[in-house]
Amino acid sequence: MMMKKKFKKFEDLIKIREELRRKKKKVVLTNGCFDLLHSGHIHLIREAKKQGDVFIVAVNEDESIRKIKGGSRPIFPLEERLEVLEAIGDIDYLVTFSEETPQRIIAALLPDVLVKGGDWKPEDVVGKREVENAGGRVMIIPYLEGRSTSEIIDRIMYSEKSIK
Repeated sequence: MMMKKKFKKFEDLIKIREELRRKKKKVVLTNGCFDLLHSGHIHLIREAKKQGDVFIVAVNEDESIRKIKGGSRPIFPLEERLEVLEAIGDIDYLVTFSEETPQRIIAALLPDVLVKGGDWKPEDVVGKREVENAGGRVMIIPYLEGRSTSEIIDRIMYSEKSIK
C-alpha cells in the first residue's frame, strides 16, 4: 500500500486552504480523471504549478468517470491513478470527488487560479463564476494536439485492429 502524503480528505483540505489564505499563498486548482497519464497531462500540471504557490488536483472517482465517459473507463482504478499523481513533484495536494463535476470542491476551496486544458472554453469551465466572484481567475492551458486520453485509447484500439 502506498503512502499518501498529498492525498487529503475534502474536509481537511478546506482547513489547509484556510491556512494558505491566512499565509497569503496563491492556490491553483485543476481537476480531471487523469486516467491514462500522458505528456498532455504533464504539460498541464507544469504550466498550472507556475501560476501560484500551491497546486491542488481534484480527481474524479471511478463511478463519476463511468457516468461521464462510459463503462469502459476508467482504465486504471482510483488508487492507481492517485499513486501515479502522488509521484509528481509539481502537485502539492490531491483530493477526490464522486460527483460528475468538481463544483462542490471549487466552490468550497475558491482557488485563486482555476486551470483547465485547452479542450475547454472558458465560459464552460465548472466553478468559473464562483472563482471569479471571489476575485480569482480561470486559465486555459493550450491543448497539445493529439495528446488526449481518448485519442490515445483510439490509437491503441486502431493499431490493435490493424494487427488482427
